[in-house]
Amino acid sequence: MARLALRRFPPPMLLLLLALFLVAAAAAGKGKKRGGGGLRFRREGGTFKVLQVADMHYADGRSTACEDVLPEQVAGCSDLNTTAFLYRVIRAEDPDLVVFTGDNIYGADSTDAAKSMDAAIAPAIAMNLPWAAGIGNHDQEGTLSREGVMRHLVGMKNTLSRFNPEGVEIDGFGNYNLEVGGVEGTLLANKSVLNMYFLDSGDYSTVPSIPGYGWIKASQEAWFQKTSSSLQKNYMSQQPSQKEPAPALAYFHIPLPEFSSFTESNFTGVKQEGISSPSINSGFFTTMVEAGDVKAAFIGHDHINDFCGKLTGIQLCYAGGFGYHAYGKAGWSRRARVVSVQLEKTVTGEWQDVKSIKTWKRLDDQHLTTIDSEVLWNKGSNGRGRKDHDRS
Repeated sequence: MARLALRRFPPPMLLLLLALFLVAAAAAGKGKKRGGGGLRFRREGGTFKVLQVADMHYADGRSTACEDVLPEQVAGCSDLNTTAFLYRVIRAEDPDLVVFTGDNIYGADSTDAAKSMDAAIAPAIAMNLPWAAGIGNHDQEGTLSREGVMRHLVGMKNTLSRFNPEGVEIDGFGNYNLEVGGVEGTLLANKSVLNMYFLDSGDYSTVPSIPGYGWIKASQEAWFQKTSSSLQKNYMSQQPSQKEPAPALAYFHIPLPEFSSFTESNFTGVKQEGISSPSINSGFFTTMVEAGDVKAAFIGHDHINDFCGKLTGIQLCYAGGFGYHAYGKAGWSRRARVVSVQLEKTVTGEWQDVKSIKTWKRLDDQHLTTIDSEVLWNKGSNGRGRKDHDRS
């Protein structure tokens, strides 16, 4: 396995490998006009691909040991293995956007939170990719406050992350949305045919009588409702007007209580630990259902869960743990989730609105194995997911 081979190298050799990754990344990034705020679908295939990276738990690089790996993998295993995996999967998938869904660093073990965040995100920047991030429950446990972590993220190169919507009183840090335009030169080039919502799901409860993790608050739900309503109105009323709202994806860190609704018979993937959701239900899932545009929500937090299950028309998906300094399961590969959104094509060959949303996972094994490929949503299908073993 590639990870085993990587760990057999002495630390200087591992550093040399990472240096070679950086050289290759710089070469790959030349000539790519990507980044900035102008996200849009690709002309050549009518696709938009998102790579989700959950729970890197990055700390101090080479000096930070791995957790939950096989005995023969321990020697030389560190945060640098997380970095190497991120380079590998970016090169394999060539995403249009990388999304980091919190616990990007493990603040308690980080000497300098800003430097740790820089190192954690570095592969996406080195490969000249636009990226967006939110924060989890461990990012702020070091030398930066929760607000400080988000302010650092929004100041980094190639970031599309935003601190919060302007002029809005809202809880948390890192509540924002991104719009993805249609293919350049088509009728939908100036419309957002795919919307993405990012929300701060908090860290821990601040209410003494309520134990456990934080939750998405009423102010955030109100912002989401207003934003969703405005996007839908514009999409269906402004020329060329559309009959249905543009589909949307939501990203945050902590699972909603509704993630506990599934059994092995009605999800794809694995559930190997409990659902660590807040002890109260603030109603955000119902808010998404009522809004009607969100087709799938993606989270992290519980590292050895990686399933997707559909509830009331919305797919609820774990990414699976990515980082080597995060708890995991020895022998169970670290992984990333990929989402590919496909546009519909007319008989005359012009790209239109979104036709389907697919997902799969990439494992950090010898072959970067792809598993659990499935369709999360099809236009006109009322969100019915199905296995899709014929991805090409």
